[in-house]
Amino acid sequence: MKIEVKKLLALNKFEGGFTFEYLPPDDICIIPLCKLGGVRVSGNYEIYDDDSVGVNLKLEYVIAGKCSYCLSDAETNIKYECEILFVPEKDGDNYFYDGFNINLETAVNDAILISQPNILLCKCCEADG
Repeated sequence: MKIEVKKLLALNKFEGGFTFEYLPPDDICIIPLCKLGGVRVSGNYEIYDDDSVGVNLKLEYVIAGKCSYCLSDAETNIKYECEILFVPEKDGDNYFYDGFNINLETAVNDAILISQPNILLCKCCEADG
C-alpha cells in the first residue's frame, strides 16, 4: 500500500494508477454494532516537479451490522473519492512523505472515517424516514 516515488522517477513514470484490497482496523467503524468489510482502494497519482505527489483516491466498501433505529440487520455500500497532496517537507496542511515512498495507510484510514455515515438504516427504516 505504498507508492515508490523515487523508483517511479527513475523510470520516468510521473503518472499512474493503483488498485488494492485493504483490511481496515476493527475499531475504525464509527457506527455502534457495525463493521466494515474489506475496502477496495484505487486511484491515480501524479508526481510534480517539486516532488509533491497528487493522489486521486477512490474507496469502495460495505458497512454491515444492526440498524441504528430498530436493530434489524442492515448494510450499505459506500463509495468515496478525494484528492490528496503528499509533500516531502512538513507543512501542516498536507500529508508528509519521506521523499522516497508514500505509505497510503493513514490517508486511506482518514478517508474511511470521513466517508462513513453517522447511522446505518435497514430497508424498513429507510422507507419510513
